[in-house]
Amino acid sequence: MEANGREQIETIKIKQIFADHWEELKKTNLQKIPKDLVESVIESVEKMLKCGDPRYGYAKYICPECGKHQRVVGFSCKSRFCNRCGKIYIDNWVNKQVERIIDVGHRHTVFSIPQELRGKFYWHRELLKDLSDGVAEVIQYWYRNKSKKMGYEVGIITTIHTFGRNLGFNPHVHALVTEGAIDKFKNWKDVGYIPYNYLRKSWQKVMLGIIQKRFGREPGIKKLINELYRRYPKGFYVHAKNRMRDAKGAAEYIGRYLARPAIAESRIIGYDGEKVKFWYIDHRDEQRKEEELHALEFIGKLIMHIPKKHFKMVRRYGIYRRDLNKLAQKIVGLYKYLKTRIKSKLKPAAAKKQTWKERLIQSFGKNPLKCPSCKCEMELWVIWHPRYGYIYDAIVDMKKECVVEDGGQNRRNMGRRCNSISGRPRGQGTSQVSLSELWV
Repeated sequence: MEANGREQIETIKIKQIFADHWEELKKTNLQKIPKDLVESVIESVEKMLKCGDPRYGYAKYICPECGKHQRVVGFSCKSRFCNRCGKIYIDNWVNKQVERIIDVGHRHTVFSIPQELRGKFYWHRELLKDLSDGVAEVIQYWYRNKSKKMGYEVGIITTIHTFGRNLGFNPHVHALVTEGAIDKFKNWKDVGYIPYNYLRKSWQKVMLGIIQKRFGREPGIKKLINELYRRYPKGFYVHAKNRMRDAKGAAEYIGRYLARPAIAESRIIGYDGEKVKFWYIDHRDEQRKEEELHALEFIGKLIMHIPKKHFKMVRRYGIYRRDLNKLAQKIVGLYKYLKTRIKSKLKPAAAKKQTWKERLIQSFGKNPLKCPSCKCEMELWVIWHPRYGYIYDAIVDMKKECVVEDGGQNRRNMGRRCNSISGRPRGQGTSQVSLSELWV
């Protein structure tokens, strides 16, 4: 398998495909992206292309003992569109969710919209928020009306996906719902789950209500809505998927599935410099299918899923709202204690944010800052930013330490220290930056 005349041994990198064709696509294909998204798309892609490139900022590490070896670490882009930085973002995000997710069972349900309506959401991305709100409305309405006297409030986390398995535009909402609710007396109750038929019909009604409200004055909309009621007499497609037994399972599920990118690089099986081949599992028959696209079309299919800057793809409702979440945690904890008559297990502390060095040690078992010669750990020596220049320099920092405060003896001692790399005590005169912000 060839890519730009080179045999591909490692995974084909999306970044390389973009590097080869992005400038051409900007000139010819950006008109296919909604106008209010173009700026966000360009920013996300060009940040990704600069990721790890020392020309756009770096930190330099030097061995403090022998001084023979150094390592230059390019700044990361921190863009969620970047396959590397996006993975880090998701891992850190999931760790935070462990503290928020209530330690009860959860149901995962997918709410889809028919092909006939997808174009509306493609050109009007602000409606994606209405998708999430609509899902929450369907679920909350059922529980609040199940027993109006009790005023049940469940917890809902929604994640919007705009991509299908073949990268086409297929907006749908994944909802994670607690198997239980808090009543108006601040008690936790097991309330069961919603009947499937209700979900489908109610979702159809809410979704077509959104379309009517937003596009009701357009010609043909009323006819389209009536046709969709006729064509889908059982309601729009809703798929009840897995059940998670506790908070840990729910958090892991979010990280593994709900927050995944449009395509993993492992699914790209061919790139010859012009065409990209990838595989996917067709949901209609659960069989593996392969598809080959021109690189420009492949890039176009990826960038159309980039959300507008600051748009929230994940939303929380009910007892997962910030103002209710801590109260819900306490109520559920007390409920579980009383139910089992023993102290409930403490929820494990969320994993701390790993540095770049720690992630590489965990993945490959090697310290990237270990000097090949003397085996000492290299220390931060220089930080350079393309806009601000040198924002840290160890030599300059050490010279600032060489200030005479109480006599000539100090001057001689400090002078000897400043003239030797190996003589500099480790950890002094160094402003260590978090390597989670950097990439090689």
